[in-house]
This record gives sequence, C-alpha cells and structure tokens, in this order.
Amino acid sequence: MSPASTGASTIVGADASVPAVDSRMRPGGPGYRRMSFALFLAGVATFALLYSTQALLPLISGDFGVAASDASWTVAAATGGLALFVLPMSALSERFGRRTVMTASLAVAVTLGLLVPFAPSLGVLVALRALQGAALAGLPASATAYLAEEVTPKALVTAIGLFVAGNSVGGMSGRVITGWVAQEWGWRVAVGVIGAIAVACAVAFRALLPAPANFKAGSLRPRVLARTVRDHLSNPLLCRLYAIGALFMTVFGGVYTVIGYRLTEAPFSLPQGIIGSIFLVYLVGTVSASTAGRLVGRMGRRGALYAAGGTTAAGLLVSLAGSLPLVLLGLVLITGGFFAGHAVASSAVSKTAAHGRAQASALYQSAYYVGSSAGSTVGAIAFHSGGWAGTVGVGLLAVLGVVTITVFGTRAARVQRRLTTAA
Repeated sequence: MSPASTGASTIVGADASVPAVDSRMRPGGPGYRRMSFALFLAGVATFALLYSTQALLPLISGDFGVAASDASWTVAAATGGLALFVLPMSALSERFGRRTVMTASLAVAVTLGLLVPFAPSLGVLVALRALQGAALAGLPASATAYLAEEVTPKALVTAIGLFVAGNSVGGMSGRVITGWVAQEWGWRVAVGVIGAIAVACAVAFRALLPAPANFKAGSLRPRVLARTVRDHLSNPLLCRLYAIGALFMTVFGGVYTVIGYRLTEAPFSLPQGIIGSIFLVYLVGTVSASTAGRLVGRMGRRGALYAAGGTTAAGLLVSLAGSLPLVLLGLVLITGGFFAGHAVASSAVSKTAAHGRAQASALYQSAYYVGSSAGSTVGAIAFHSGGWAGTVGVGLLAVLGVVTITVFGTRAARVQRRLTTAA
C-alpha cells in the first residue's frame, strides 16, 4: 500500500521505501487535547481583550461626554490595528515560528491591557486600543497556520472550530464580566479585570501548547512576501472567502457595538449588569463554531455558508421586534450564524492555500477585522441616524453580499466541473 493509503508519509531525502509515521496531531492522539485547550485559551484572551470596551460603550460615552459614534472608535481602533498588522505578523511567524510569535503577541497585548484602565482621555484610550489590536495581530493567522501544519486535514475544521469557539467564549465572558463589574465599580475596573484574566490565559497557553513538529522557517524578504500575497490575491476562491469573512464580521461588529445602546433605551431600559449578561448568547457561537466541521460534512462548504447566512439574516429580522425575548432570540440566531460562517470560511482558507498558509490566513484575518471596524463604525452611524432598524439594514446588506458571493462560487464550481469532465 502507498503511504497515502496507510496514513504514513515518506521522509524526504530518505529511502522512499521506508515510511515515516505522520507526526501531525489527530483527535485522541498525543498532545491534541493540550493543543486544543491552549489555542482555546488563546482565543479566549484574544476576543476578551479585543472587545473589552464593546459592552461598556454607553459608560465610556458618559464618562468622556461623547456620542456613540465617537466611543465606538475604542472598538474600531483595536480591530483596525489588528487588520493592519496581521500580515506583517504572519511574515514574522513564517520566519521565527508560530508559537514564538503567538507568545510574544499575547505578552504585549496583556501588558497594554493592564494600562488601558488608566487612559486619561478618549484619545489616549483609542491609541492604546489600536496598539493592543496591533499586538494581537500575531494570534489569529499564526494559530490557523499552526493548526494547518500540526493537525491532520480531516481534523482541521474541527480544530479551527475549537479556536473560534475560544473566541466566542472570550467575547462572551469579557462582556458579561465587564457588565457586572462596571455596574458596581465603573468601566475602568472592568477592563482591568479583563486584563488580569488575559494574563492568566496567556501564561497557561504558553505552558500547554506543544512545540511545533512540522514548521519550516521561511523567508522575511519583502519580495518573497509580496509574491506570496500576490499569489493568494490572484486565487478567486481565496478572494471570495476573504470577502465572506469581512461581510459576516460587518454584521457581527455592527450588531454588538450598538446593542448596548439599544437596550439602555426605552422600552427596555436595562441596567449595565443585565446588558452584559445578554452576551451569554455567545455560548451559541461556541457550539456552532465547534460543530462547523459536521455541518460541512453534511452540506458541503457552500451549503454550510448558505445556512449560516440564512440564520444570520433571520436573526436580524427577528431582532426588530419590540419584545425583549424576541430580541434575544434574534441575537442567538445572529451569533450562531456568524460563528458557523466564520469557522467554515477560515478553515476553507487554510485548506485552499497550497503555500504561505500564514499569509493566506493573515489576508483572511485582515479582511475579517476590516469588516469588524467597518461594522462597528457604520453600524453606530446607522443607529444614530435610523435607530436599530438602520443597523439591521446594514447587516442585511452584508448578508446579501455573502449569499451573492456564495452563489457566484457555486456557479464557478459547476463550470469548472463541466470543463474538467469535457477534458
């Protein structure tokens, strides 16, 4: 039997007749649980820090005397910083290793997180958040590249889904904790608590993550990086996946930036602690992201994307109701659809890229967080001018974009199959 049929690989440069055991991790194998938990914790720290101010925007607005659109920059600056620096950070991970870059990124980000509570003005707060986002840029692309190299292909969607699930837990716990802490002691103490939690996650991550067994150092030469990026941007499938990630995150960023303002107003008039608890619906995202692999197995990648987009759109429409239970149901559907779509699209990027996986993932993450920044800003502006219906309108346009791109991809795949059959 061939190495492919037995699950073994052949050592390059050795006797081709001598098989080598595939060193990549698989569910139930050595190191897989440690790796999964370590990257889960990295995901928790990343989203908890990145969106630590999102549930606190009404309090930040009141403290500095600014409008929602101004306060929303504390979120947009962080996601924008990540979007700008994720590609350079991915290049560093190609040269110095995934684990090294992820560890350094977390160390800088948690240090800045402990400084954020002492920001004397909105301008300083926004600047610190931008730096924090830039530091966190070393996590997402490096993590997905690490998984693509260290995990067997069949387990890749599930492994990335667990990392994305960590994102959802971090986003949820950060908002819930900050909501209740801020209600008693203010937003500054709340973000300080998140910083301390992130420190614990960073320490545990570094202690648990197995050393890479399949990493091969690449080049830092700008010409090589530019050629790799050009190759990825000339791949139609990758470009479609980048656009899908950005559009899904436009919905999510807009909804969760504005929802706190909506729930503080009539007819809801909820206190900050209760508003923070609303983010428990992120647990739905934890489930949908971690089960994305099974969804793809049943429906295929494009079918899973249609399902995720349809669920998100349904949630947006349901959230227009004036009833709190229906608003919560809408958030559940939006969250489940978003995290499923994100897990499917991000894992497809890692599978599609034949080389330069860190750069391919970095381009996805860059587009994804540009979508977050755009959603936070445009969603807040739409809310200011048209209320919650304006924010929902922005989200529905983004979902329409996802569906349109997926339809185009489906047709392109059919044409390619016909051409292949004819040949």
